[in-house]
Amino acid sequence: MNRTAAIDPAYKPLSVDTLAERLSGVEAIAARLGADRSAWRCREVGDGNLNLVFIVEGRAGSLVVKQALPYVRLVGESWPLPLKRAFFEYHALVRQADRDPGRVPEVVHFDEKQACIAMEYLSRHIILRRSFIAGDRVARLSEALGLFMARTLFRGSDLSMDTATRKADLALFAGNIELCDITENLVFSDPYFEVEMNRHTTPQLDGVVAELRADHALKIEAQHLKSAFCSNAETLLHGDLHSGSVMVSRDDVRVIDPEFAVYGPIGFDVGMLIGNLLMAYFGQRGHEAQAGERDTYREWILDQACEVWSVFESEFSRLWRTERTGILYQRTLFEDQGHALAAEAALSQRLAAIWRDTLGFAGVEMHRRILGLAHIAELEEITDEDLRAGCEERALRLGRQLVVNRGALRTMNEICALARAMETEAVT
Repeated sequence: MNRTAAIDPAYKPLSVDTLAERLSGVEAIAARLGADRSAWRCREVGDGNLNLVFIVEGRAGSLVVKQALPYVRLVGESWPLPLKRAFFEYHALVRQADRDPGRVPEVVHFDEKQACIAMEYLSRHIILRRSFIAGDRVARLSEALGLFMARTLFRGSDLSMDTATRKADLALFAGNIELCDITENLVFSDPYFEVEMNRHTTPQLDGVVAELRADHALKIEAQHLKSAFCSNAETLLHGDLHSGSVMVSRDDVRVIDPEFAVYGPIGFDVGMLIGNLLMAYFGQRGHEAQAGERDTYREWILDQACEVWSVFESEFSRLWRTERTGILYQRTLFEDQGHALAAEAALSQRLAAIWRDTLGFAGVEMHRRILGLAHIAELEEITDEDLRAGCEERALRLGRQLVVNRGALRTMNEICALARAMETEAVT
């Protein structure tokens, strides 16, 4: 893994004490907050793995300011990371805002040298993970996320884009090397053998971890999926679409943090999100005050997993029929020749391939979030280690099924039935 990163000498990390002075000269920021910087109030809220994040409030309004650090914050300075990831995040946000308006925060200012993005502060929203832990329902969650994925993934692909724009965009995001390297290793390889930064609930999971790491079929399939991620540049991905990259209120859903943006398989974003929904499902037992009190909420989460695929499939199909203006499956080759049925057959085949990828990527995401470096709060915050390990083991075993048997599983209803069977077996 690449552990070198050049730092621009002009770069300086922001702090609560210096932010107002350093950013007050930016016209767009002052216009949003108010010209009197003495009235600005700043607090640091970053709790992620990589970056500094501040909320700044003034007399006229508020902003979030996000700045990349020259290392992985979760690990420290021993793991350098290039500041240019903020450049890729900015460009991804601009494209996502164009492809699905209103679903990502508005960007107010970007400073490439300072690796800094100032954007809309979603004051009414919380991270989706927190909503799952609290047992709160979010209106139209699956609809918003299904539409976002279909629109950004379709419109960022050769199905929609002209050749020159697509090739230039592919070249631009190909520079996001270090974050792509993190995905390639932390998601697809590290969980399946002993790596220094791996961690899991021990000793409770030691047996199943040894079993998975000795599973030849699983290792081979995980590497087939890694090969697809590395070589199948179908579309511009968010690249890290999980329940920590979604902010929600009672009536709104926003997607944040696309700094892992890179071109890859359409099913990667979809699978990563569905994998996180399934882990949230398994984690609910660890957040109950009384056994069974979250049974209906658990079912709601499974409903979201089913519906997010259904919405994605429906919207992707609509875009195929109405916006297929790129260089693949051209209308001039199909509909204009009277071959509309052939276009529909091609759509079915493409969706089937995306579905198989989705299941595989969901499975490896479930494995890496339990066995690798970066875990998820829905499971990590279960304080009873035996209870947590039980939730994690069920997720690990379902993840194995998704990776190895992705060619045989046909519907989300089948996946949900497997999850329910595992939960039922755990309490009987």
